[in-house]
Amino acid sequence: MAETPVQDGLKRVKHIIAIASGKGGVGKSTTAVNLALALVAKGNKVGIVDADIYGPSLPMMLGVAEGTRPEVVDDKFFVPVEAYGVQSMSMGYLVTEQTPMVWRGPMASGALLQILNQTLWGELDYLVVDMPPGTGDIQLTLAQKAQLSGAVIVTTPQDIALLDARKAIEMFHKVNIPVLGVVENMAVHSCSQCGHQEHIFGEGGGQKVASEYSTEVLGTLPLSLDIREQADAGKPSVIADPEGLAAVTYSQIANKVMDLLAGQSSPGGPEIIIE
Repeated sequence: MAETPVQDGLKRVKHIIAIASGKGGVGKSTTAVNLALALVAKGNKVGIVDADIYGPSLPMMLGVAEGTRPEVVDDKFFVPVEAYGVQSMSMGYLVTEQTPMVWRGPMASGALLQILNQTLWGELDYLVVDMPPGTGDIQLTLAQKAQLSGAVIVTTPQDIALLDARKAIEMFHKVNIPVLGVVENMAVHSCSQCGHQEHIFGEGGGQKVASEYSTEVLGTLPLSLDIREQADAGKPSVIADPEGLAAVTYSQIANKVMDLLAGQSSPGGPEIIIE
């Protein structure tokens, strides 16, 4: 697929927020979906795009029925699939669950740009982008072609995850995109039988990384079976248990993100520097 600039497709989107991580398995997609839903709960018009071309999980997490396809307008534009008040678009809507994307990096990047540019997003206050893990082609393409307002880094407290989180932060710094803050996932486990709390993956790692890069911890979430089961069942925590600890934490994260972006008149255009 040929690369397409995304300015036209996103011209009515006020803020584009990248939800990123240096490695997989840290709860990035769960954070992205719950953040989008928390922003909707505050009266915003919100979209979410699944930038993980190789492993799209958005349809499942939003409870969209298998086989759902976006409506096509003029044989060119996609109408985003709405779920829980969020406009969504994912490669998962265009292929079956059994279809692997056996593509090289430039093909995946081109596919993402076409999804962004050829989706009729309409007026949006926020477009949340669920990034794939790492710092490769798709991340650099999105940073270069879309005017990101900022990035949220998701990590767990363990050292190996923090190492990769630092790489993700460094990548966004190199392309002049502000890092809004860090979300620390799986920070503490509470025993369901006795209530004993244990920091299985370490303690204070998110705060340490945030301090190193003069940013902040936007929120800390526990290692919770409920969060995982709710996402897998297609009813994320903000929907399944809006008064629960996880939903309240995601709401607080949304408040901080809104406050941080409130002073921005328009997202800036990054300069890509290859060293």
